[in-house]
Amino acid sequence: MREHGGNLDVAQQRFGGAADDWIDLSTGINRQPYPLLDVEPRQWSALPSRSDIESLHRAARQAYATGAPILAIGGAQAAIQLLPRLAPRGRARILAPTYNEYAAVLSAAGWDVEEASDLAALADADLAVVVNPNNPDGRRHERGELLALLPRVGRLVIDESFADAVPDLSLAAEAGRPHLLILRSFGKFYGLAGVRLGFAIGSERDIAGLAAMAGPWPVSGAAIAIGRRALLDRDWATATAARLADDCVGLDTAARSRGWTLVGGTPLFRLYDVGDALAAQEKLARGQIWSRVFQQQPGWLRLGLPGNEAEWSRLSAVLARG
Repeated sequence: MREHGGNLDVAQQRFGGAADDWIDLSTGINRQPYPLLDVEPRQWSALPSRSDIESLHRAARQAYATGAPILAIGGAQAAIQLLPRLAPRGRARILAPTYNEYAAVLSAAGWDVEEASDLAALADADLAVVVNPNNPDGRRHERGELLALLPRVGRLVIDESFADAVPDLSLAAEAGRPHLLILRSFGKFYGLAGVRLGFAIGSERDIAGLAAMAGPWPVSGAAIAIGRRALLDRDWATATAARLADDCVGLDTAARSRGWTLVGGTPLFRLYDVGDALAAQEKLARGQIWSRVFQQQPGWLRLGLPGNEAEWSRLSAVLARG
């Protein structure tokens, strides 16, 4: 399996403890999740109806400020798995470093995959992929520069999995244009990754193609009920974005006190150059706080944001140890 955050079983095997003993900061998942209310029994026992799914689509269009065709799917990862089959195999270029599933999935499907270091190097690709804001370094690209790239590639995929807290970056409103496909994650910002919900937003042709591959029931009834309720709660989204922005300042301040250098990040995670990331990860793990390291960047350590006062206190105490 490729390296990802959320591999808490590895932490337990190496350092002990039950899952509930750990603070998992290895992902970019909000640790103050949207409050779960009761889900009607019908949502568990019946297949989702077309009207159920359409009600979720309407909620997502409202939340993402778009009128473009949209498809609910089992997380952004599910859309990535289908992406190679959306067009004939060709040359894919991916703005890197970034989420490692794109290169792996496209390569496995027979695409010729290249990494690019800047937007200009994506030109002439049959498929260009940009994660905005980027994982893991938080690099951002403004709407205008991404739209300028659109005529220069066969299809432009913008992964906006971490864009909920920075909505001004989103190109969702432009997603009806041919060959522009936007991917959104529900579980990260709403802290409900286990719901397995995401969205693809694009042209009628692309969304129809993805829908045909995804099948008639791409998400569960419970995911529809939870997702619809959360996406329509704009007060919660606004308050959460403000809290996350404040928490980023707090985490960056704590990191600087340890001599760590901020590489970048998003409102859901921060990336630091800590010198020896494996040593820093082990130190945190001794306090049962799990973090993310990167094999290709031995100095990089990524931390999500603690979710409550007790988690912040434990992190501060662990960082303060010599």
